[in-house]
Amino acid sequence: MNKLFILFLLFINFLYAQNKEVLLLHSYHKGYKWSDDISKAIEEKFEPHANIELTTLYMDTKRVVDPIYLDRLADLYKEQLRKRNFNLIIVSDNNAFEFAIKYHEYLFKDLPVLFCGINNFDKALLDENFMTHYMSGVVEQVDLEKNFKLILGLQPDLKKLLIINDQSKTGFAVKRDLRPILEKYSKKIDIEYIDNIDIKKLQEKIKKLDNTSAILFVLLFKDKTGKYFTYKQSLKEIRSVSNVPIYGLWDFYLDYGVVGGLMTSAVAQGEAVSDMALKILNGTKPYDIPILETSPNRYLFDYKELTRFDLEVEEIIENYKIINEPHGFIRKYTNLVVATITIILILIIMVLSMKANIQRRKVVEKDLQNRIKFDKVLLDTLPNPIYYKNKDGKFLGCNKAFSTLLNIPKKDVIGKTAKDFFAPEIAKRNEEVDRKLLSTLGTNSSEVTLHLPNNHMKHIIINKAVYLNNDGSMGGIVCILDDITERIQQKQFLIQQGKLAEMGDMVAAIAHQWNEPLVELSAQVQDIQTSFLLNELKDLEVQEFVNDSMVQIKYMSKTLSDFRNFLKPSTKKSLFSIRKSFEEIFEIISKQIFYSNINLKFNYQYENEELLIYGYENEFKQVLLNLINNAKNKIIEKKSDEKFNLIINISHCETFTTVEIIDDGGNIDDSIIDKIFEPYFTTKKDGTGFGLYMAKVIIEDKMNGIISVQNKDENVIFTLKLPHNKGINNENHAS
Repeated sequence: MNKLFILFLLFINFLYAQNKEVLLLHSYHKGYKWSDDISKAIEEKFEPHANIELTTLYMDTKRVVDPIYLDRLADLYKEQLRKRNFNLIIVSDNNAFEFAIKYHEYLFKDLPVLFCGINNFDKALLDENFMTHYMSGVVEQVDLEKNFKLILGLQPDLKKLLIINDQSKTGFAVKRDLRPILEKYSKKIDIEYIDNIDIKKLQEKIKKLDNTSAILFVLLFKDKTGKYFTYKQSLKEIRSVSNVPIYGLWDFYLDYGVVGGLMTSAVAQGEAVSDMALKILNGTKPYDIPILETSPNRYLFDYKELTRFDLEVEEIIENYKIINEPHGFIRKYTNLVVATITIILILIIMVLSMKANIQRRKVVEKDLQNRIKFDKVLLDTLPNPIYYKNKDGKFLGCNKAFSTLLNIPKKDVIGKTAKDFFAPEIAKRNEEVDRKLLSTLGTNSSEVTLHLPNNHMKHIIINKAVYLNNDGSMGGIVCILDDITERIQQKQFLIQQGKLAEMGDMVAAIAHQWNEPLVELSAQVQDIQTSFLLNELKDLEVQEFVNDSMVQIKYMSKTLSDFRNFLKPSTKKSLFSIRKSFEEIFEIISKQIFYSNINLKFNYQYENEELLIYGYENEFKQVLLNLINNAKNKIIEKKSDEKFNLIINISHCETFTTVEIIDDGGNIDDSIIDKIFEPYFTTKKDGTGFGLYMAKVIIEDKMNGIISVQNKDENVIFTLKLPHNKGINNENHAS
């Protein structure tokens, strides 16, 4: 019994001893096709061997490769792998190769290491680091000479070759190998080498290449601007603008736009190194396996690209492989096959179309009847008033909302014109708009105020579009009305709320305005009292006292009048003087500005010309007051003895009058400058977030202008662009 137990243990130990663990360390990241193809080739080689367990790690050095990162990565692997007993380490590409040499004693002591995908391999590196005993592998080397011969063989009339590379480690390695090749072949053709240019300029250069040119695409993972690309992205950017053949050096670019070439194959690298790995796992020492210094490159081509540029490979080389190649018969008789398939498809489509057409015609009549009923219900369900008329302006029908709006039965609308429903002026403009629409087949949107039979007033937006008949002839015009009365009232309410929000600053401004007149009146009262007590009071002095007092009282009264005008809403648009608006604002707040240690400068250079703008005067003054108060309050918050500036510039051109309000109280934070006109957005503790939002509503929605803000140096500049007196002629025409 004991002997059986011992035999069992020996058997288990034997099985355990047969299990092999292999660590595959990639320089780059998962998803990088070169690394993925190497992994796939190794996994396929190991798959029949159930006792081999493969562990794969990625160093991600396409993105980060500084020494501190590598040291920390070594510490991470030390902790991560401390309980693992590997039999073999496989490293792919130069960064993993150099990492394995540097940290061999620390991470992989006494373990054999195989490498693949190594550029510019130097055996001396193994001797210098005492790694000859532990290392062997497969060298990666692009064969530039043979690729140049291939390109000239396929394109004997070639005059220019554009070589695209990047400044990665591999890119520099290829650049070194290119130097003698360029010197040799530059005598035969014009060769342009590029490895430091942004993708847009590179695309412009490629667009200019003619049919006597070609491209040798080496690598492009990062352009001059620092923008990173995947292997597919960079090639697709080049392929999208190229009208000449693109040759490559690595097989992972195949099927993405390169013709092909003598390519370094990741699959071949993986297969070669996995063959070496199986030998080591079966007992062969690394130093007994010769390093494969001749890279296992292959001639690989893409049939689609060869066909696109009519290139014949078989006349140049013998052993090659073509991807995307159709079946032999199809390839030989492509035109016949395509023509036959096309004819068959056309016949099938014709039969199916005829059958479907018969069935469709049976259904159409029923569908049309259902559709007519549905459209009537749909129109009556819509809340917006809708009517439609023919090209002569006669109403053909309407929905329920329109008949309700005008309090007219739907049947009584048919045959009428705009003159029967709207005021003469509106009806006339309606006809003018219709004539223009019918001539241009366009659309129109306009705003009109309707006075209804029930004495109600409605603000309406009228949207019009031309419709055509089934035969393409002119049908007429469809009109959809949008009642914006409530929205206008709401906006006006919000504007008044905004004015009330400014009342605190206004009251403070009035207090400043009244301070000096009150002091003056107090002094005059005391003087008159003293004169009276001393019996020195004369009639002339009493008259002077009355006159001086009335001057101060009138000044105070004007301040109150300005305040009342500010609070009063403007009921309709009008032409008003921009200079006068500023003067009335300055009357209220100039002293506050002065006592806030702010230098106010008003640049108005049109003394002989009155600049008029078209809009709502009081609301416009509200905007000015809000912007000036914001600048003042921001400066006050700095609590500085420094003198600040508030500059207002006025200019005008053919279309707009421009107002710039500039303060040097410090920039608006870039993270919020795009949000300051949004409702409820505020940085003040007790702010409402209404002020600048209402400024935008008043300037852009109500006055058809533009308001914007920018930081420039240490200044904040608010810019208002407003239609001046010519704007009155550009108002939207009503329906």
